Amino acid sequence: MSIEFIGMIATRKASETHTPQGPVIDRDYIRAFAQAHEASGFDRILVAHASTGPDAFLVTSFAASVTERIGFMLAHRPGFVEPTLAARKLATLDHFSGGRLAVHIISGGDDAEQRRDGDFLGHDARYARTDEYVDILRRIWTTDTPIDHDGTNYRFVGGFSEVKPVQKPHLPIYFGGSSDAALKVAAKHADVYALWGETHAQVRETIARVRAEAARHGRRVRFSVSFRPILADTEDAAWARADRILDETRRLRAAQGLGVGGPKQSEGARRLLAAAAQGDRVDTRLWTAIARETGARSNSTALVGTAEQVARALVEYYDLGVTTFLIRGFDPLEDAIDYGRALIPLTRELIAHREAERPAKAG
Repeated sequence: MSIEFIGMIATRKASETHTPQGPVIDRDYIRAFAQAHEASGFDRILVAHASTGPDAFLVTSFAASVTERIGFMLAHRPGFVEPTLAARKLATLDHFSGGRLAVHIISGGDDAEQRRDGDFLGHDARYARTDEYVDILRRIWTTDTPIDHDGTNYRFVGGFSEVKPVQKPHLPIYFGGSSDAALKVAAKHADVYALWGETHAQVRETIARVRAEAARHGRRVRFSVSFRPILADTEDAAWARADRILDETRRLRAAQGLGVGGPKQSEGARRLLAAAAQGDRVDTRLWTAIARETGARSNSTALVGTAEQVARALVEYYDLGVTTFLIRGFDPLEDAIDYGRALIPLTRELIAHREAERPAKAG
């Protein structure tokens, strides 16, 4: 089974160890960042959504215009754009990108973040809205005639889109969210279900739950896991680099008056903190210290070691059923380039060997 590597770009240099500087939108940085991912062998780039950040549709459009082959995964929150309009916007962008677009549906795990844009629905109600929203997207993308809809959150008459996605039957749908409400919606709609970088046991459990729920709908779902690989020429040097990253994260948070963070409403964050409660190092290479320090507000666990050691750690997740790896670094642009030198090709090679061996073992 083929694997997929997804990176992540931002509109300026920023991370837990780099205070944002310069203009909010740095066109030269975005261009270099996107092109570095393409040159490094990534399959897609995530363009994130935030309630105070630049518009992800326009960032994706610009990044697509300065690249040729790499795909994009546009993070999109239901609730702020009517689904009929969102379907047309996404299909249009799929055309302008040359059929390179996927959409990552995120329902929102933080009331304060949602309210900045005027959304006052509670957590589970947001996932119920997402269920209705994605169903409408898929219908608008695939119908040849206008449709009517009278639902809990949306009502329209004669909804239709003249523009259909380049990709058939529709754009790939990635889905994030770890609560029970999220898993039920993911099972109905997701092509790829995305987890943050959890332990082997946690990933095994979630994959089993999603597969069982998806089977009730006659569907099969692929799985993605996100990590922050920390690489060096030797294992000792990699762990020393991890210690420096933690020290700098603490220093910058203290300078901003921030203490140890909390997970707020995010079930995914709570799961990362549960992993962190097992210790800074879990399953040999999984490093949880940044997740604990920041409240696990995003994909914040790392795999630490040489490129070969981290590649072998990724293969262990592949053996659990993961076929997509979202990887980004604490030195965002520089790490994206570094991953392309050895980590990505080594992982692909190891998994290709694994797949080649399976028929012989089965025989």
